[in-house]
Amino acid sequence: MDSRPADASVTSAAPPRRARLGALVHSAWPARTTWVLVALLVAPGLGDALGDASRPVRLVAGIGGWTLWFVVLVATLVPTTVSLTALRIAAPGAAAAAGAALVATGATTAAVLGLAAALAAALVALAPETAEAFVDGSSYGDERRMPLRAPVALLAGPAELAWLAVVAGTCAGPLLLAARQWVPGALALAAGVPLAWWGVRVLHVLSRRWLVFVPAGVVVHDQLTVVDPVLLRRPVVRSFGPAPAGTAATDLTAGAPGLALEVRLAEPVALMPVARPGQPAELREADAVLVTPARPGRVLAEARRRRLA
Repeated sequence: MDSRPADASVTSAAPPRRARLGALVHSAWPARTTWVLVALLVAPGLGDALGDASRPVRLVAGIGGWTLWFVVLVATLVPTTVSLTALRIAAPGAAAAAGAALVATGATTAAVLGLAAALAAALVALAPETAEAFVDGSSYGDERRMPLRAPVALLAGPAELAWLAVVAGTCAGPLLLAARQWVPGALALAAGVPLAWWGVRVLHVLSRRWLVFVPAGVVVHDQLTVVDPVLLRRPVVRSFGPAPAGTAATDLTAGAPGLALEVRLAEPVALMPVARPGQPAELREADAVLVTPARPGRVLAEARRRRLA
């Protein structure tokens, strides 16, 4: 009996299945799924950890936690850069809360499962695939937004401090007031609101760094490196690929790790790099620029699709 038709059908069915799986991984569904698991598995451990707290503290913690969870769940249903910032603040916060619950109650089943679910949600929230899905959710028309890697200088402390400012500024005041610590609670609330607002703005800048592929070419949108977005027009893009060693291209990577891509131009483009504090920004011309995308392979594939590489 000839088995070739069956083999052919299996072979032809495999690529669509892989394509569907790849599309699922590169969507917002992993973030939504793990965030739902946070509610199912983290809440019991936190409830045990707060068992000895006063009723007002449990009430404030419960209402605040469930409100935050619901807001972030809604945010994952509408992927945008704002949703990405909310998710990347809340998911590590859930992991920190689950870790505290584990320390308070010991290695109970509820605490261990809660910590595992929260860590999974945090890892998914910080994954480049999630960033790409949410950043591109803010696209409109025939454009594609692809995130840039965060600079090492920000990841080595400032970003964590901004996140801590958001968490502490949001939680400390209400919990202290619920515990009837009136003066410390009032002071924490008064200082916490502007502190949390500052932290959110700092972290949101990291969500708004991207390359935008548009019909006219590709735009570098990065408030950390250029004052205004820079359009690299399709007719003048000569090459788009991995940067060679020793290149003299204008560095717009902000010191981010990973593979840098070089966009070389047939004629210079005017841009205004972000100046150091105390120095004025100056307009300059560049015939090549360096960027570090979160997923360089996907960026190069999109560049080839649009005939830029």
